[in-house]
Amino acid sequence: MNKKIFWLSIAAVIASFIGGFITANSLNRKDLSTLRAENENLKNSQTATSKNNEELSLTEAEIRSRIAEADRNPNNFGFQKNLGLALYNYATMKQDTELLAEVSRVLTRVYENNPSDYEAIVALGNINFDVGYFKKNNENLQKAREFYQKALKQKPKSADVQTDLGLTYFLSNPPETDAAIVEFRKALEANPKNEKTLEVLTQALLTQNKRDEAEKYIVRLREINPNNQILTTVETPFRQTENNLQKQ
Repeated sequence: MNKKIFWLSIAAVIASFIGGFITANSLNRKDLSTLRAENENLKNSQTATSKNNEELSLTEAEIRSRIAEADRNPNNFGFQKNLGLALYNYATMKQDTELLAEVSRVLTRVYENNPSDYEAIVALGNINFDVGYFKKNNENLQKAREFYQKALKQKPKSADVQTDLGLTYFLSNPPETDAAIVEFRKALEANPKNEKTLEVLTQALLTQNKRDEAEKYIVRLREINPNNQILTTVETPFRQTENNLQKQ
């Protein structure tokens, strides 16, 4: 089998679930309703109630009016936080890195006012992760790492945050795979059935050609979700190798 094609397929699967853009929940209607409701408070017009696909989009003017309102009321930290978190989800859905910079500015005000605000800390970690991943920027990945470490001091058993911390190492250039695996193992200690963690740990082990160990996690992943998309990608090369050996 062409090894280059194999590893490219591995990379494609990684790209399907890593990072805040991928791991963050898509913007739901409640988040969008919050944004629209805030916007309507300024415009004094009726909130849209349509349930078609257009409901999941905001105009540039709507977004800018919300950010401008936040800037005019920098000490209204409840507004800053609610708007920042909702806009973050929207930016992830639209994969808008420019909007993420604005969201970071809004949420930074929340964090600076209350450095122990867990949601703001994680969100700022996710924002830096997204920017670092899509722009291939190690500096942003390092910033994300620092925020994730702060979050884990508050909630050390958060498998998702621990996994994202590991990904800041795995996706750095050059990759720090050993450090990533350490964090992934910690995440599995917190939640042995965390599907995302099993996926990325498997990928990390495969990049080190630790096939036997990776196979153990593939088995666990199959038990948790036999339809997990990564299984086809990682199991096919194993099966092809086994078939080739049997033919020899």
